[in-house]
Formats: sequence, C-alpha cells, structure tokens
Amino acid sequence: MRDEKQPVHRVGKFSILRSLWYRSRAEAMDDAEAGRSITMPIESSMPPLQQVLRRLAMALLVLAVTTLLVWFDRDGYNDNSDGSVDFLDAAYYATVTLSTTGYGDITPVSDTARLTNIFVITPLRVLFLIILVGTTLEVLTERTRQQVRVHRWRSRMRDHVVVVGYGTKGRQAIETLLGQGIRKEKIVVVDPQRKTVEAASSDGLVSVLGDATRSETLRKAELQSAAHVIVAPQRDDTAALVTLTARQLNKRATIVAAVREDENVPLLKQSGADTVVTSSSSAGRLLGVSMASPHAADALEHLMTYGSGLDLVERPVTQDEVGRSSRECTDLVVAVVRGKTVFDYTEPQAASLQAGDRVISIRQSVSTT
Repeated sequence: MRDEKQPVHRVGKFSILRSLWYRSRAEAMDDAEAGRSITMPIESSMPPLQQVLRRLAMALLVLAVTTLLVWFDRDGYNDNSDGSVDFLDAAYYATVTLSTTGYGDITPVSDTARLTNIFVITPLRVLFLIILVGTTLEVLTERTRQQVRVHRWRSRMRDHVVVVGYGTKGRQAIETLLGQGIRKEKIVVVDPQRKTVEAASSDGLVSVLGDATRSETLRKAELQSAAHVIVAPQRDDTAALVTLTARQLNKRATIVAAVREDENVPLLKQSGADTVVTSSSSAGRLLGVSMASPHAADALEHLMTYGSGLDLVERPVTQDEVGRSSRECTDLVVAVVRGKTVFDYTEPQAASLQAGDRVISIRQSVSTT
C-alpha cells in the first residue's frame, strides 16, 4: 500500500472559477489522472438533430448581428458595383466574411446572385463548418467539461458514502441506502473492473476505477473526507487490506465490512472495521430458519429488505419517550442502545428509556415516491 502525498483540493466559493482561470501543474496533473479513473454519471443530452439545429440557429444569430453592425456603419464601406452599400450589401458582406470566402475575381453583382449566396451557398458552408469543425470543438469541450465536473465533484464531496465493490453485496447495500433517503450524489463506488464501473455510472453513481487496496485509488474517491465506508469485495483478504487502508486514510469514518468466513472477523476488526458481517454464516442461519419456519424466514427477509413493508431502523429517543418503557413507544422496540451497549427489550436496563438512548425498532415502511 502506497501513501504518496496528493495535492490538497481547496474548497471555496470561487474554487471552480479559479480552476478554469489558473491551476498549478500539480493540480492539473492530479485532475487529469483522476479524470482517467473517475467516471461521472451519464448526463442526459439533446438528440443529435436538435444539437445541429441549435448550432445553426446560433450561427444565424451571429450572421444577423454582423449584418446589423455593417448596416449601421454602411458609410464606411464601398461597393465596387454601385458605390453605395444598402442592407442587402451589408448582409452579403457579412456572409462572405463569416464564411471566410473573401472577395476577388468572382463577385456577385446582381441581386439574384447575392440572394443565392445568402440563402443557399452560405447555409451550406455553415453546415459544413458545423460538421467538420464543430465535431472537433465538441470533443475538446467534452474533455474540458469532464475535467471541470471531476474537479467540482472532488471539491464539494464531503461526508459521503464510499462503497468498495459493486457486486451483489455492494448493489444491495446501495439500494438500502437509497431507500433510507441517501441521494445518489452522496455515494461513490470503487471497483477494479471497468465494466462494473460503467454499470455503476449507468445507474447514476460516481464510480472510480482502480484497486481499492491502494491509497491513491481511495483518495480519488475522496475517502479521507467520507462519513461511511462499505467494504464488499469478493475476497476476504482484499476486504482486510481495503479496511486497513481506509482506516489509515480516515480515522473517523464508520467502516462496515463483509466477509465470507467467521474466522476472518477478528482480522477485519483489528484492521479497523466497526462492524463486520459474515455473509456465509448469515446465509446459513437464514437457511436454518427457513427449514424450521418458512414464514419466519419470509418475515426476516422483509425486515432486511428496506421499503418492502416493515423496516428495522435505529432512531434516537424522543423527549416524550424519556422515562417511559420501551413497550410504550408507538413503534415496536426490540432493543435499546445505551452508549456502546445494546440491551434486549426484555432486560431490566431497557425498562426505562433515558435521554441520549437510541432504540432499534420495527416500523411500517414510508414510501419515497
């Protein structure tokens, strides 16, 4: 695990404007490197025909403004044909100037020829420039816009959730987070596979391509300023390395990790994980419950699936509930959290709720639609 120093991104009101006007060499190289790894959510764009029509309208607007400028200053122009410049002459001058046609050996003299140049030949030239030059400019603009989006995102991202691994566990964790009201803009996915990163981007999530056991990859996800980290890779040894690296970068974040085997739980705890979930043991217990009572297994599945009817939530005790029994709460309280200790609702310590307690309760799902 490497721990090189990275440029510090200053967060300020004029950070984005400053980055457009001036960036140090280190900042520019850092943003360029991050832009190659960070995939932003796909933005909705206009259909190609609408984009061409919009560009054509802008070109015609520039043509009209140029024509008016020439018309208002017509005394400063000379027409070799009749010596005076009228509005048609001004429009003709504007078209041949903007289209870089120039003047010389062939000069339209009649009104019909000049009208043909204005309404037929010039639009064709403009269309040609749109197709030829516009494509190149669009590519350059897209690169600049991507760098600006990445810079703005890295400058503003604070107290977000970093999810390492976008497999089945990672996807389900993100669905639960979204059901709890966390916005997609506050979730960052880190995965080593490009197809997985592209899938996360298609789902509207910011994603980082790279090895999450390396500190520079996690820095690109702004993990050092994250509030929560979910570690859900495919291998337990990878989960341990990612957890250790994440804890070194961020001492205050809550880290929840998933492992396959129970014997690896102490290793994840020592690496800095606050909570470790054993997927194989949890699946085995659910299988046992399903054998003994299929209905109980269905109820547990509903409780673990956020928004499916009943939700298992943790909330603070309200002022009205202080001094009362947990059984007197409006929702069904199953446990009381006091400090770092969890009491079952049947224990004497949970008989009277205290200020600062938190309760784990079952309540009806609230629709987010």
